[in-house]
Amino acid sequence: GEISPIMLKDLKVEYVILGHSERRLYFFETDEMVAKKVRAAYDNELKPILCVGETLEEKESSQTNQVVQRQLFKVLDCLSSEEAEKLVIAYEPVWAIGTGKSAFPEIANDVARYLRALVGSRYSPETAKRLRILYGGSVTPENVQDFIAEPDIDGVLVGGASLEASKFAAIIHGGSR
Repeated sequence: GEISPIMLKDLKVEYVILGHSERRLYFFETDEMVAKKVRAAYDNELKPILCVGETLEEKESSQTNQVVQRQLFKVLDCLSSEEAEKLVIAYEPVWAIGTGKSAFPEIANDVARYLRALVGSRYSPETAKRLRILYGGSVTPENVQDFIAEPDIDGVLVGGASLEASKFAAIIHGGSR
């Protein structure tokens, strides 16, 4: 969030995570700021991972779709269809990050399907099919298989579990079942 895309490119970084809830909350990043960062990533040949997700209050008031749509559309406003199909979207419900609580895989898949439909409505079904949608939010070796088995979830974005080598290795190898 604070590093120049030119510096990242010099370091041979390929992917950048943008719009993470901690940046939005603690650094007051707006949807507009996130969109500008996504644009800067593409302009500097970096691959953006766009994080979208709702707070517990927004979830409890049935605003999940409105929140992720608002967050996504600000970014899509500045992308071509070629860029949109290369976008990686991470659905990370804020209420699940670092709490040990994760969304039910079916619910996460519903949000992923909705995000894909939004991209399809803006560009084309083919564009929507090509983009990658990840789930992030308390992913563990015990639940990773449940998420990646869902048809609209293409993978996971691992946070805290990546700090413990054995947990992260288990997630990489498909979980501990």
